[in-house]
Amino acid sequence: MTKVAFIGLGVMGYPMAGHIAKAGHEVTVYNRTAEKADAWVKEFGGTAAATPAEAAKDCEFVFACVGNDDDLRSVTTGPDGAFSTIPEGAVFIDNTTASAAVARELAEDAASRKFDFLDAPVSGGQAGAENGVLTVMIGGDEAVYERTKPIIDCYARMTGLMGPVGSGQLTKMVNQICIAGLVQGLSEGIHFAQNSGLNVEAVMGVISKGAAQSWQMENRWETMDKGEYEHGFAVDWMRKDLSIVLEEARSNGANLPITAAVDQFYSEVQNMGGNRWDTSSLLARLKNASKG
Repeated sequence: MTKVAFIGLGVMGYPMAGHIAKAGHEVTVYNRTAEKADAWVKEFGGTAAATPAEAAKDCEFVFACVGNDDDLRSVTTGPDGAFSTIPEGAVFIDNTTASAAVARELAEDAASRKFDFLDAPVSGGQAGAENGVLTVMIGGDEAVYERTKPIIDCYARMTGLMGPVGSGQLTKMVNQICIAGLVQGLSEGIHFAQNSGLNVEAVMGVISKGAAQSWQMENRWETMDKGEYEHGFAVDWMRKDLSIVLEEARSNGANLPITAAVDQFYSEVQNMGGNRWDTSSLLARLKNASKG
């Protein structure tokens, strides 16, 4: 049994922390909304803390999964932040999808306080978190990664050390770039098939066995065909992620025309009221444009 803290119990963090607890570790949780933390304790046991600092005290591993860079700074170096109480030699693991810059900033702060830091964003969505089969992209020191991997494995199917601190976040950016293009292509394909009078189920049954196959196709074509967009990662969250990607691209000189275009397409989905629709709702935008 290891003493673990988990900060942030959203749609991802809540089940992730649960998997760590079910593996037998002693888990203390913190959430900005205390009722969520209380509900988690009732479901999984462990303890709820009133502040990130209280949660992190005496823990060997401290996880965080919050909204963005500012939220991350708030729970780490802000008032009552976790960095004020983490013991020397402990590891802070950030599962937030955030910028590489904030990862490096917090790693430097952690080093000055004599504990370690890993940036470890995840992919797999809410279903992946609930089923404990997330993919985790990690930046940091190899020895720290190896020491922490057994805990991360509680909620992961695949983990990979991608390089020094910041590399996990950069890899997650690559992930989001690829997803954005894939979902737009799938949306256009389904839209074309529908307008052509084809049987979409038959089309997908064939092409999903060939070079066009993707996770998005296998898991989203049916709900997209039905016009159902309540099955995954929200448009608001994707736009947050793509803003991080495009800012990094401006810094490193990468040319991302498709990603930039899809980001704007998602802004149109937001204008349609689809802020909380899942990312496959790019199809709804195409249908809306056709009506116009």
